[in-house]
Amino acid sequence: MASGLFALLDDIAAIMDDVAVMSKVAAKKTAGILGDDLAVNAEKASGFISSREIPVLWAITKGSMFNKIIILPIAFLLSAFLPLAIIIILVLGGLYLAYEGAEKIYEYLFPHQHVNKIAITQNLTEAEVLNIEKDKIKSAIVTDFILSVEIIIIALGTVLEKPIATQIAVVSLIAILATVGVYGIVALIVRMDEMGLKLIAMSDKKNSLSKTIGNILIQALPKVIKSLSVIGTIALLLVAGGIFVHNLPFLHHFATQFPAILVEFCIGLVIGLIALGLVNLVKKLFKKH
Repeated sequence: MASGLFALLDDIAAIMDDVAVMSKVAAKKTAGILGDDLAVNAEKASGFISSREIPVLWAITKGSMFNKIIILPIAFLLSAFLPLAIIIILVLGGLYLAYEGAEKIYEYLFPHQHVNKIAITQNLTEAEVLNIEKDKIKSAIVTDFILSVEIIIIALGTVLEKPIATQIAVVSLIAILATVGVYGIVALIVRMDEMGLKLIAMSDKKNSLSKTIGNILIQALPKVIKSLSVIGTIALLLVAGGIFVHNLPFLHHFATQFPAILVEFCIGLVIGLIALGLVNLVKKLFKKH
């Protein structure tokens, strides 16, 4: 009886050790897409009235958790009964990420003339403010759904050969860490200016340390969001290129004389530009008709 108990505990310890190791691998694989997730959500969660930033961010966080509750069971079922579908979804997701990364670079190099939106200066009713918030929250949750699919599928792709219990433990852990980590950091970012204002108000001295730090935080907010956008774009192409290299056999040994990170970035960019060109061509054809 005692030996059976010790054997059971040994098995549990081995599973937990395996989960810990594979979680580290999955976290590294999903780091790029998490960078983009962070950049996108920081941008979408900013621009609200100060008192509404945290409630809006909490609503988006709950939507993100609900997204993952929907995605996780479907992903595990596919892994158990149709593992090939995971690879197909992974490659299709990589195609989307490459397209999005290439589109961001194209927009930066060849900016379109956007129609300036008229700023709303008149007083809005509480119902109108809530409607605007709902639209932005809905948009953020839809974007989060797409990114969540990629995070979960990429994480699942690292443990496809493991037992289903390990898959569930690793991918669920990554999903929880992704949500808590991303939205926790987003909360800190969008409140940087508010923290800066509080530090400025703490001292009456003109050149006090709190005022200096407060001004730095206020001025840094737009720069941080812009930097995250650039990092996120690079990460998109790296993640996409990595997906293609590891899941498309004819790319396994492509340009092995160059660093892997450079090869993955270039492959992601080239495939993204091709996808962007095809999408733009289809759009033009539809406009003509």
